[in-house]
Amino acid sequence: MRLLLSEVAAARHGERIRAAVPAVHLVPIPAEDPAPDIAGAEVAFITRDLFLGGTRHRLTARFQRFVDLVLAAPDLRWVQTFSAGTDMAPYQAMLARGLILTNSAGASASAVATTAITGLLALARGLPRIAEAQRRRAWEPLYAGAEPRDVQGQSALILGTGPIGQETARLCAAFGLVPTGIRRDAGAPPPPGFAATAPFAALPALLPGTDWLILACPLTETTRGLIDAAALARLPPGRHLVNVARGGVVIEDDLLAALRSGHLAGAFLDVFAEEPLPAESPFWGLPNVIVSPHSAAASDGLPERVAAQFCANLARWARGETLANRA
Repeated sequence: MRLLLSEVAAARHGERIRAAVPAVHLVPIPAEDPAPDIAGAEVAFITRDLFLGGTRHRLTARFQRFVDLVLAAPDLRWVQTFSAGTDMAPYQAMLARGLILTNSAGASASAVATTAITGLLALARGLPRIAEAQRRRAWEPLYAGAEPRDVQGQSALILGTGPIGQETARLCAAFGLVPTGIRRDAGAPPPPGFAATAPFAALPALLPGTDWLILACPLTETTRGLIDAAALARLPPGRHLVNVARGGVVIEDDLLAALRSGHLAGAFLDVFAEEPLPAESPFWGLPNVIVSPHSAAASDGLPERVAAQFCANLARWARGETLANRA
């Protein structure tokens, strides 16, 4: 079995990969030409080192080169990627070619959920207000204005009930919030962490009772543009939004209008329709917005968790079993 992967991944994970499937032959792809012979390779492993330094809209030359080789490999059958989402154009091209594509759902769940709850708590406790006062070297206790609402007993409506949504729900519950999940399969019992779940069709009815709208869903035809002016207007005044999903889930002009009017009290945004977020974007200057540079999954342990998932899948592949996390 020939496996395409980056030179960095071969050096870092080669021993673990060979331990999982001793018969595997690693084919490291260098950062520059000449490329090795890719004939006979049936598996490719796309690791985060290829992506670092770029965004989903501005791919690094290394990432694009690797993708081009993957798409050109005549015998390739299966690609595993480091990311949880597979909505990027290169991944869609792989699916269109008929390749099997698996993701690393769950590997980043803890980091992303921790980021989501950090953003929630930062907004809940008025940290943007405190940071702005610090920049002015002004001592302005929160007692001086409208005091923060207690989070205990508040409702968190979480779009997406996969590993990230489940861990976010668990953390919300730990701080006393009541998490409800929105999911595709309404008939299944609530997954771990959720007090209840509902289908996407129930979203308009649930928004009026929502304190925190948390987006942790994949970008699909169902979720693209789902949070628009109408959805935001259904939230009670003074509520908050946390987005660790994809920028395309939200209509950004509608979000800006809700934030500027004060109808939405604040937002923690890790993802945007255009990344990097342009310097002229109004989001940078809004005092009730925390801008995070698509870093929710950042964690020094992520590469090892992704490699462990890949090795488990590689062993399944070698045994002819069904792969986990198939897109």
